[in-house]
Parts: sequence; C-alpha cells; structure tokens
Amino acid sequence: MRIMRAAYASRFDADNPLAALTVGDRPEPAHLDDDWVTVQVRASSLNHHDLWSLRGVGLADGQLPMILGCDAAGTDPDGNEVVIYPVLPTPGDPRGVSILSEHYQGTLAERVAVPRMNLLPLPTGLSATDAACLPTAWRMLTTRGRIADGEAVLVQGAGGGVATAAVALGLALGKRVYATSRDAAKRDRIAALGATALEPGARLPERVDVVIETVGAATFDHSLKSAAPMARIVVAGATSGHLPPVNLRRVFAMQLEILGTSMGTPDELTELLAFCAEHEVRPVVDSVVPFSRVADAFARLHSGEVFGKVVVDHTA
Repeated sequence: MRIMRAAYASRFDADNPLAALTVGDRPEPAHLDDDWVTVQVRASSLNHHDLWSLRGVGLADGQLPMILGCDAAGTDPDGNEVVIYPVLPTPGDPRGVSILSEHYQGTLAERVAVPRMNLLPLPTGLSATDAACLPTAWRMLTTRGRIADGEAVLVQGAGGGVATAAVALGLALGKRVYATSRDAAKRDRIAALGATALEPGARLPERVDVVIETVGAATFDHSLKSAAPMARIVVAGATSGHLPPVNLRRVFAMQLEILGTSMGTPDELTELLAFCAEHEVRPVVDSVVPFSRVADAFARLHSGEVFGKVVVDHTA
C-alpha cells in the first residue's frame, strides 16, 4: 500500500487542539468514483475550521483519523496547475454538501483525491501559494452581501484570513472599507492596505451597507449598530462565541438582513480567480511554512497573532 505524509486529527482535544494534531504517514487517497483524480498538492492554507476539527466540532470519533485542510492548489494527473474547489456533494450531510476534511480526507497531505469537476485552472499570474488562500470573503461581499448595491463595508476583527481578504477585495472593488482590530500593530497594517482602521466598538463616520462578521459574540452588537437601513450582515464564523444577544427591534426597524454563508460555488471561485488575476489582487499572507514544519503553522494560527493566511508550502 502506497503511503504519504499528512497532517491529521488523530483524536479530539477541546482545550488544547494542537495536542490532537498528528503529522505522519497515511494511505494514498482513495478514488470513490470513476471521475475522481489524485492531485499533487503544491500549497495549502489553514483555516480556523481546522482548529475546530481538532477540538471535535463537526467530526465524530468514527471519522478519525481525518486529514485536515480544505484550501489548496496543485498539479493534476495531466500536469496542469489547478485550484481545488473543496465542496463536494454529500448525501449523508443535512446540508447536502460538505467541505474537504469533514466527510472526505483533506488537503494537508502530499496528495488529495477529488472529483475531476472540482478542479479549476490556475490563472496565469497567480501562484499556487496565492490560490491556496483564496477564502470565503468574495462570496460574503458579492453574492450574499450584494456589495455592488452599496459603497461602505465594515470588516470585524481584521487579521484573520477571511477578514483580511475581505479588506483587500473590498478596496479592489472600489468601496470604502472600515476594519476593526484589538491590536494596534494590526490596525497599522490595515491602514497600510488602504482601509480605515478602528478599535473594536468604535463609532464609524457613517453607517455601512455590508458588515463582514466572523468574530461573533464580541462584535455582533457593534455590527448591528453600524449597519445602515437595509444593510446586510454576513456571518461566516464566530471565533469569540456563537450566541450573541441580538436586538431584534434594531433588526426590524432598520430592515437589516443577517445572512449566513460558508464556501462559495465553483462559478464564484472562477470569478474570484479571474478578478484577482485581472486586478492584481493578492491575498494577505501572514507566513509561508514548509510542510515539514506544518505543526508550527498550526501553532501560529492558534496563537491569534496572525495577520492574513497561514500558508503551507508542500514543495519545501
């Protein structure tokens, strides 16, 4: 049996997720149907989803060991450079779909198996490292947030991968972008990108049309107060807690929309790749770590000190 190196959840640890991470040998990925292919992974990126998986959120004991990771770029069997679309039909899941590392083995390995239809061409001008960290932010801003109908965006908790991508994309789309962070150094970096950096809870110069919310309980009241009439608050995470109090009078009086989202569609990813190539937009990368030190990449993400995406280089 052919084996490969991989980073995977071998058990769960709610208090210390890093203790549940194992880096070692795993079997070659299996093809679950005739249309599945094996991709040689060149770069991948970490998400907080990976840390939640190590805590046991969204996975059961019977699914272990589970290779982590969902965002990646690599080379297909014909030698083409590709980006992996990580959402797969999953009949047993109540959503009808799942992302890699939930029901199917993930991308933090030398190789990953996916349906051929989940492979998109890597555009000229984008590196595998860039493509591996293109996150949910595009869908939050465009499809769900309908930013084309607005002029101003608030990004809560800029520093994480989705939030920093939302800042960069919002600016590239020509919008006024406000972004919060508790960390003064991160606020300086936000300002350097061209956004208006604010402390959490600060009063904005104007109410915004779209709020990008991945923080949750700690910022949600501020998101509601900062929203213009008929604004969209788009939620794709809750790193500070998932049960915030919600002032429903403000919701109905201001006719606000609270919208949930996760990964986008293949068409949205294709659109995003083309936009980034055309406008020379690149994701904000905190650090690039060789796969031989993938445990250090997890430790960096877990530290909370990141600004942008933590990328794993599988060629180093």
